[in-house]
Amino acid sequence: MKIVKTIAELRSTLAGPRANGARIGFVPTMGYLHRGHISLVEISKQHSDYQVMSIFVNRIQFNDPKDFETYPVDLKRDFDMAEAAGVDAVFLPDDAEMYRAQRTFVDIELLTNHLCGAHRPGHFRGVYTVVCKLFNIVQPDVSVFGQKDIQQAITIERMVADLNIPVRIIIAPIVREPDGLAMSSRNKHLGAEVRERAVVISRSLRRAEELIAQGVRSAGDITASMREIIESGGPSAIDYISMVRYDDLQPVDRLEDPSVIAVASFFGSTRLIDNMIINKTNGGYACIW
Repeated sequence: MKIVKTIAELRSTLAGPRANGARIGFVPTMGYLHRGHISLVEISKQHSDYQVMSIFVNRIQFNDPKDFETYPVDLKRDFDMAEAAGVDAVFLPDDAEMYRAQRTFVDIELLTNHLCGAHRPGHFRGVYTVVCKLFNIVQPDVSVFGQKDIQQAITIERMVADLNIPVRIIIAPIVREPDGLAMSSRNKHLGAEVRERAVVISRSLRRAEELIAQGVRSAGDITASMREIIESGGPSAIDYISMVRYDDLQPVDRLEDPSVIAVASFFGSTRLIDNMIINKTNGGYACIW
């Protein structure tokens, strides 16, 4: 596995595989890898021949400077995990390499008005800007994003379509701990007692799935039942529990179109997110969470 730190070196590294007809797969990360990140690489390998992973803690997507300062870093562990997963090249730029007197930014209208976009001002502009830059640097054929960050994944699909970026976006399933908690680099900050309480988030999604299977279609009824379960775990705060349309991430009163139920809640000082995609089937709805 090759570790490269500059754009020029990465482009030179990729020139050979690309000239030989290899399809380039790309998994962008901020490091502190866990099994969820590795699952993205595994899916990328099913659709491409040469695997690139970026590790870059993107300062401009942190609306809270303290969150940036405390973001966990362990590059040796990351490199070992990436190599074991079959990554061919890790792109490890610094701020100076990625942002040289940056004056251009990317943003998306409407799709960031709700969910995390409403609670983290400026966050998604930072995400879209860095992902767009990385797509232009790597020029991948395929890029894989996790469902856990569902607003990010859906809006990057839209960005790629709107800006005619020639990359296929794949949204990979959430990887969970045995008790159901969605894997996240932020879970490191949860103490044992808080960690135990945080599983109410996934339990609330399971309850939503049960209600939908029973024929409940009211967004208010479903999210109220979820809130009751989450509140039983004693969260520090609940940012949102929302049902939105998949296509435009706008709130709905009733489940009719393909939709997303998404949750963001603080346990201790740690903000956790989770979600469920609801697809129409011939017999009703299928929940993916």
